[in-house]
Amino acid sequence: MRIAYGVHGYGRGHAMRAMAVLPELARRHEVLVLAGDDAYAALAGDYTVVPIPTLTFVMKPDGRRSRLGTIRRNLPGLIDLKLNGPVCDLVAAAIRAFDPDVIVSDSEPWTHHVARRLKIPRISFDHFAILAYCDWPMGWRDRVRCGFETMTYRQLMGDPQRLVVASFFQAPPRRDGIAIVGPVLRPQVRELAASDGDHLLVYFSNGQKNYSPQVHDALQRLDRPVRVYGTARAGGEGNVEFRPISQTRFLADLAGCHAVFATAGNQLISEAMHFGKPLLLMPEDSLEQRLNAATVQRLAYGLHAPRRTVSAPLIERFLASRPAFAANLHTAARDGAAEAVAAIERFAEELAGGNRGECRTPK
Repeated sequence: MRIAYGVHGYGRGHAMRAMAVLPELARRHEVLVLAGDDAYAALAGDYTVVPIPTLTFVMKPDGRRSRLGTIRRNLPGLIDLKLNGPVCDLVAAAIRAFDPDVIVSDSEPWTHHVARRLKIPRISFDHFAILAYCDWPMGWRDRVRCGFETMTYRQLMGDPQRLVVASFFQAPPRRDGIAIVGPVLRPQVRELAASDGDHLLVYFSNGQKNYSPQVHDALQRLDRPVRVYGTARAGGEGNVEFRPISQTRFLADLAGCHAVFATAGNQLISEAMHFGKPLLLMPEDSLEQRLNAATVQRLAYGLHAPRRTVSAPLIERFLASRPAFAANLHTAARDGAAEAVAAIERFAEELAGGNRGECRTPK
């Protein structure tokens, strides 16, 4: 089959998920990748990638999301999506030239939108759909916010014919045509063996905002080496070493660390769980991340804390409980990459049927 694959470019989790399934999909099918920002940077070395814009969040200095700033930052893109603007035309031209049998999209709105416009079957492959299409236990305040965020998500992504949801925990789907798969691990993760080092691995998405002076002070007070990824800083300050993003080096540090202190993205949680690394999670101002973090604590894989509460005693308390968390993680290991590829191919066969290779024109 011919598969167009769109990847959202905010953070690196979407790209890491793509890296887990693209090698097998590209080996067995013709694949066109479209991605922007962080995802483009991560994938362009291994695949021919069509560069596209990325909708993103704007954060306040205190780490909370700036809703007004986010709207302003994304307004041109939202107008383009609403009015079938020049970016939509660019994406449509690339997809029409490739003539795919199906489009797979990881939270990428332009590929979702163009799939609807060109009437090409589409499969959603992400984690956020667990909020929009599955039952997840939450309080009434979170349920209200979930309703709003789900409405926004559906406005951007529409209602795909099939959904593959990658998650480190299970949740019952609300409709047919949804496959829940386990943590999706890229080959580079599966090839590494875990070891028990002394360093604390720190990774923050949007690290320029989330790595605050308070967090830095807490890390410097620890009696152990700390390796920090995700900020623009470099070099070392006492026990804290700032390292640039490097897939090989980061994974080696993750596989060999003592524990992980990070924002609460599904992909990083999944990879840390694979290596049996307890997690102290500082979620971004995002319902998905907050519920991810709460689930990690509920399953006793680690702890979670708002940024304002982070301190050296909190981190030390987390590290003191590490053996109990690690014991729970040893029973949770699961690799959903093969499950995801099988689900994508099964859904693609169902959707494409006998329509492969037909010339498609916009409505």
